[in-house]
This record gives sequence, structure tokens and C-alpha cells, in this order.
Amino acid sequence: MPGSVVNPLVLAKHLQAGPDSGSGEAAYRSLAEGLKRLILDGRLPLEARLPGERRLAETLGHSRITITAALDRLRADGFVVSRVGSGSYTALPSGPAGRRDPMHHRDAAGLIDMATAVMPASEHVHAAYAAALASLPLHLPGHGYSPVGLEALRASVASHYEAEGLATSPEQIVVAAGAQNAFALLLRALCRPGDAVVIDHPTFHHAIDAIVRAGLRPVPVALPQDGWDVEALTATITRTRPRLIYLVGAHHNPTGRVMSADTEAAVAACARKVGATVVFDDTLKELWFDTPPPAPRELGAHVVRLGSISKSWWGGLRIGWIRAAAPAVDAVVRSRASLGLGAPIIEQLAAAALLAEGEAPLAIRRKTLSRQEARLRETLALALPDWETQRPAGGLSLWVGLPQPLSERLVGAAEPLGVRIVPGSRFGVDGAFQRFVRLPFTLPEADLEQAVDRLGRAWAGLDERPAKRVRRDHRPVL
Repeated sequence: MPGSVVNPLVLAKHLQAGPDSGSGEAAYRSLAEGLKRLILDGRLPLEARLPGERRLAETLGHSRITITAALDRLRADGFVVSRVGSGSYTALPSGPAGRRDPMHHRDAAGLIDMATAVMPASEHVHAAYAAALASLPLHLPGHGYSPVGLEALRASVASHYEAEGLATSPEQIVVAAGAQNAFALLLRALCRPGDAVVIDHPTFHHAIDAIVRAGLRPVPVALPQDGWDVEALTATITRTRPRLIYLVGAHHNPTGRVMSADTEAAVAACARKVGATVVFDDTLKELWFDTPPPAPRELGAHVVRLGSISKSWWGGLRIGWIRAAAPAVDAVVRSRASLGLGAPIIEQLAAAALLAEGEAPLAIRRKTLSRQEARLRETLALALPDWETQRPAGGLSLWVGLPQPLSERLVGAAEPLGVRIVPGSRFGVDGAFQRFVRLPFTLPEADLEQAVDRLGRAWAGLDERPAKRVRRDHRPVL
């Protein structure tokens, strides 16, 4: 983010730097490539000021000559911009990427759509709608508007939290038209234009869109190789004093990792000190493979949880909810009219029917997802062995590392061959994650295999020469 400063100790941890070894040329090249990778992977934010050369040399254990040579190389490649009297800042050669929404498109015949990570509906969804339609006459005499949602659904959601060990009353639940709508309601109710919102980085792309469109300032904190960087999170929260913190703890979108209960508690404790609200997005929590995520704890009235029926059951069933203490519930109810007068009654009744199904149908869906995930990884390993994949703990997609930062060009090359994907930059701020793509495993195995074949042909057909052109003026692309 503009105005942020790279902490040299955090940078050293990311680089795992040691003293100069080998020739000076090898050392500066290695350091430059390491810094470039951190920028491309989003672990260093764009437009962030780097420490001075002397400080970098002291912290990283390199000579001043090595530091100077590495920064010169990065400037030549467009990954560092120096401003007279101000210092050196991280950048991308092509400037920040736009935030084109992959859902704004027309479907083409024969296209395999891997831009949206959702499962098809099961027979249970049809049965739930049939049950909802049968019970609808009981609700027709009323006006149909409800700022908090149907009592039966709120009681069912509260019981779900109770079963996990988190004492919850129906009065703590607000029903929304999906978790995305629930998050937009929270932003409207709790934040004011210009407020900072701390996010993990990468994160759910529609959450970034919601933050930006609400006139708020996303403050990304890079995810390390595994888990969350608690030290960086708490330091950022303390420094920026955000109004709100949004984290996808289980299963993280797009990486699929799971936040520990201790990390949740540490973030919540830090947020309490600065008066911030923490929003934990649990919409993918039920889609685990081997081990369920940690049970939620009661962490204070400033902690809000988001849930949804859409990811577990069907994207077309637009029902989500907020679990919050009374002050946040009241704020949402007071401000929601301008964003909608409540969720549809028939959808709420269907959601309540699905929640009453219990664990058995979800267990079947977990097995299906686990099998499809394994098949996608196996197919990628055979067809594109240079692409980096890691089995997630659950969720709906793989976060795939490419050998080169060409994800947006791959998107453009893949669609004419009949497969639509999302570039990694959609999940970051200011064009980060050009080296990644998100690949859902929500389609049947035969479709996944065909998609990988088409992606392989698209990747093989990329001409890398244009990617080496450096934009010299470094002006942002609008």
C-alpha cells in the first residue's frame, strides 16, 4: 500500500538471508531474484518504501556493494522505483493490474468455467426447496420483510454454533443474501470512508472489491509459506489502527489453509486494544478433508463471524449470516435498508431445511471434493510439472504457483482454448500475485482433466518476449 515501509527484520525472515557466499555477482543476483519473488508473490506490498542500503546491508548480512547491485538490477527490471529525496519503492514493470471481475462475462458453448469455485447442487437442495414451498403459505399473510431474518433459520444457525461449543442465541444472528452481502452490510454499518481494513494477502477477491467500493483502504498483510504471520498481523493492526480486520480462517480462499485457534485469539486480543472489529469468514469451514478446523472460541463482543449455505450446498442459494454481539447487530439493522430489505423468504426456508439435514450429506460432498482435488493435482503434476501445487486442508480450490509471472497472459490464452480461469492478481492488492492462478476442483474429474489439457496448451503457446519489456515511466495503469 502507498506509504507503507518494509520492515528489514521481516524482510530478512522472508529471504532467510545469510552472509555473502560465493562470488559477488552470484550474491547480488540471488538477492535480486529473492526480492523479485517476494514482490510477485505479494509478500512485499507494492508502493512500499524499502530500507536504506546501509540498513539492508546490516540486516541481511550482505556487503553494501551487493545491496547496491541487487537494487540496480531490480530498477532495470522495473521491480524497484527510486524517487529523489524519498527512497526506493517496490513496483511491478507493468504497473498495478485492474480488478476485472471474472463473473462479468457471457458463457460460450463448450467452455469449462474454472473462474467460479462453487459446487453443483445435490438432490438435497431440490428437496429443501420443495419443503420450503410447502411451508410458504404460513408466511404469506405477512409483508415478507425481515431486517434480521426468519426466526426458524436464525434458531437453526444458532444451534449450529452451539453444537460447535460457541454459545449463541438467535438474537445474535442476522440473515443476509449470501455472505458477500453480509460483509457489505458490516462495512456499511461499522466503517466510514477512508477507514483502514486489514486483510490477509492473498484473500477472497470479492471481499477486496467490497472494501474498495465502500471507499475503504485495504491494508494487506502477506501470508507466509504456512499459516499466518501473527507478528506481522499484530504489528500492522497496532500501527494502522484499522476500523475492521477481515480474515478467512477456514478454509482460506484461495490457499485452503486453516487458522489455528491461538492465532484467532492473538488477532482478537490485538484488535481489542485498538478498538477494531474482527470479522472471521467461515463460509468454507465445513468443507474439510481429513480433520475439521478448530472449534470457534468466544473471543469478545468485537469479534464477528460470517457463515453461508452457498459454498457448502449451492451458489444459487443466496443465504448467508452474521453472528455478532448486540451492538453490531443493531448497527447492521439500522443501516441495511439502503442495501436491501432482507433475504427472500423461500430461500431462508430452504436454508433452514438444509441445515436440518445434519452431517451426512456434507460428508458425501467432502469425499467428492477430496477425490476431485487429488485428481486435479495428479493431472497437473503429469501435464505441467513445473507448476507448484500443495494439497489444501479443505475448501474448493488450489492456489497454483507458475514458473513465471504470467497469470494474466495465461488467462487470455486459455479462454480461446475453452477454459476460463482467474489470475492470481484478482486475489491481491495493486497487481500482486501475477505468478499464481486459482484452480477450483469443484467440477467432475473428466472436466478437470480436459481443463488441464487446455491449460497446458495455453501455457506452451505463450510467447514470453513481450513479458520482458520494461515500462520506464512507472505511471499507474488506470
